[in-house]
Amino acid sequence: MPSVDVVVSCPVYDSFRVQQVAGMFDVPLEDKCTENFAVELPERDEPWQVGLIVGPSGSGKSTIARQHFSSELYHGADWPVDKAVVDCFGELPVRRVIELFTAVGFSSPPSWVKPYQVLSCGERFRCDLARALSIAEFESPGSSQSSKPLVVFDEFTSVVDRNVAKASSTAIAKGIRQGNIPCRFVAVTCHYDVAKWLEADWVLDMATGRLDRRRLRRPSIHVEIHRTGLAAWKLFARHHYLSDSLAIGARCYLATWQGEPVAFCATLPVITKKGHRRFTRIVTLPDYQGMGIGMRVVAAVASLHRQEGLRINVTSSHPGLIRHCRYSDQWKTVNVKKTGSSRGGTSRFKQYRSSAGRAVVSFEYVGA
Repeated sequence: MPSVDVVVSCPVYDSFRVQQVAGMFDVPLEDKCTENFAVELPERDEPWQVGLIVGPSGSGKSTIARQHFSSELYHGADWPVDKAVVDCFGELPVRRVIELFTAVGFSSPPSWVKPYQVLSCGERFRCDLARALSIAEFESPGSSQSSKPLVVFDEFTSVVDRNVAKASSTAIAKGIRQGNIPCRFVAVTCHYDVAKWLEADWVLDMATGRLDRRRLRRPSIHVEIHRTGLAAWKLFARHHYLSDSLAIGARCYLATWQGEPVAFCATLPVITKKGHRRFTRIVTLPDYQGMGIGMRVVAAVASLHRQEGLRINVTSSHPGLIRHCRYSDQWKTVNVKKTGSSRGGTSRFKQYRSSAGRAVVSFEYVGA
């Protein structure tokens, strides 16, 4: 187990006010102010995936991170004002950029095409996370955990509200453990509340200097689902990547967590197929993306339809939804359309919004 011993100092500049403060509060004055930080950290060749350095301001978190992880520490990036964030990942293929966005809980295509500067604080934070993690894409990960690239992110969740912090921590931990993010990750933060959501394999608390080797369990997320009217859609409409409209005859469902709206979905009949419905809208608010709430809600609503004797499908071009359904026992693939459906809908339903021009995959809910 490596020991990290760092001494930092700064000069004390003598002045009249400095002398006044020293006299008023009995502060000893020397040529330099010096602090020593001595801690232990896990070996790099140990099989851990996520680590956390946490402590109050001034406890030496960043100092230790700079000393021990100097080459792996993310130092931020310049985001052009005249480019969409999806264009700011160099030669990385767009599909992989989208997968990284999704892996950190940034799952809103309308925001991917905007410049960094106009995004919300939570969206900018997730873009920075994705940018940091993209570094691992240009290195060659080994077969073992200890040989994978390492990314260290200082001030983790410091600029976002705590719901975004929980969602981002959950998303990144899930992405790394499922192999969608091919690296190891160390978060450096003053916020203790992210520890359980990150499910860190080790936690260094700079307040005590203690290193704990244990994987904390993520708190349970209990979501309530309510049948609702069209009015609830207004809160979610602008976050949908196709259209903000919603058919009058849609069945609408609102999901809440701790009393707050977090997700919305709606279903419609499948044209010409009796007893068969499809999801027409699925939206999770940006602050809660990446926690797995959206697809849990979709599965619960699909189960309600099955209990009525109805078949229920979901069709999407979103890589996150497609990946989830492909690896879930609850869904079976029923159709793949590389160029979407035919244009123009049907003669009976002129306003029907088809998937023409978009590669989509359709899944049918089959239950657990």
